[in-house]
Amino acid sequence: MRTTTTVPEFDPALIARYDVAGPRYTSYPTAPQFHAGFDEAALREAARVSNEAVEARPLSLYLHVPFCFSPCFYCGCNRIITRDLGKADHYLGYLQRELAMAGQLFDRRRPLRQLHLGGGTPNFFDASRMATLVETLERHFAYRREGEREYGIEIDPRYADGQYVRALAALGFNRVSVGIQDFDPAVQAAVNRIQSVAQTRGVIDDAREAGYGSVSVDLIYGLPRQTMEGFSRTLDEVIALMPDRVAVYGYAHLPHLFKAQRQIEVGDLPDASSRLALFGLAFQKLCDAGYVYVGMDHFARADDELVRAQRAGTLQRNFQGYSTHGDCDIVGVGVSAISRIGNSYSQNARDLPGYQTALDAGRLPVVRGVALHKDDLVRRSLIGELMCHGELDMPGFGARHGLDFNEYFAAELKRVAALVADDLVRFDEGTIRVTSRGRLLLRNIAMCFDAYLAASAEAPRFSRTI
Repeated sequence: MRTTTTVPEFDPALIARYDVAGPRYTSYPTAPQFHAGFDEAALREAARVSNEAVEARPLSLYLHVPFCFSPCFYCGCNRIITRDLGKADHYLGYLQRELAMAGQLFDRRRPLRQLHLGGGTPNFFDASRMATLVETLERHFAYRREGEREYGIEIDPRYADGQYVRALAALGFNRVSVGIQDFDPAVQAAVNRIQSVAQTRGVIDDAREAGYGSVSVDLIYGLPRQTMEGFSRTLDEVIALMPDRVAVYGYAHLPHLFKAQRQIEVGDLPDASSRLALFGLAFQKLCDAGYVYVGMDHFARADDELVRAQRAGTLQRNFQGYSTHGDCDIVGVGVSAISRIGNSYSQNARDLPGYQTALDAGRLPVVRGVALHKDDLVRRSLIGELMCHGELDMPGFGARHGLDFNEYFAAELKRVAALVADDLVRFDEGTIRVTSRGRLLLRNIAMCFDAYLAASAEAPRFSRTI
């Protein structure tokens, strides 16, 4: 597959016109389409079918640790604020039960190629608890401490040191993601996350010395009291840290949904034009520093495997964002975790009592999901190609899926045609090509092919596209 290497064009006026709410397309159908009719029996059947496939997929495991020592006011994640480490032991016991049950669903010959611990704050588990967790993984999955693997963890550098980072490396972890958001003291005070450059650099340096193959960092634009000058200094500090990947997310202020966000003064938030300028600043500085814009919020160094996969046409997208292991079945473990098994998605209970009650009753804690039908599979494939590669061979796609592309997507092509006038896409000899002006608006382009958005009378809750 050919894939675009077009350098994106940052046009503030154009982007402002297209800055609407829309899905991130880490799945299709998206989470609002999940329903309670997809239950434990459906998940078990999906796993059985997946195991019996001619070429069984490798496995990717996402494990959610919901605990945080203190609240970050911007956060919209599923988390529980506590300093009671006894809760870590209690939760770890439930994770061990779920891992034992989930492990029985999958053939042990299927390698655990990818692992990601998210939260919350995964390093709420100390080194001893992490060792217990890994030993459980080794009992129930084809976990490997060496060799080909991508085992990552999100770390809050305020609660980690070199000894901890080295202990994780010995357990097999080889990737680390470090939350930063912003180094500006005024912003940090406004969001209740005081974190120094020195703390952050210490964890990153320790990870590199311990042999981690990849270090990524997260930033957020649109935070309270954020200014161009302050964010520029943050970006300079981040570039000096030389991470392999940088994610730059837009803050979504939804205080009616996330209680902690009520601590943020609305008057402290940058207005729409300032927010867009902050993203433009990040985009320009990172590109000038040699980072490649992969898509959405993601930047990576030119030699990073994400960039290589995109150029080779093998990049894929899943709940971890852009991935070189999109061929894996994803097993979600822990409260609120989402699985993608075969042609299905499923989600665990989003509240801790519901999660624990299911496991106490000997049941997997799945509470909702969706089985994909043929149209879902076609559109998931199409949206994935646009989001990852920025182009789509319409006749070739139609042949692969046994359909007449122009007839099947007649209504969608009319919506895409409206984007041609703004030069977001072009039709080139049967190929839809995303232009340099469209690369920052991939979500908007993909939305043209979303059957659920087109059929919905009211838009579900989504973040802004920029």
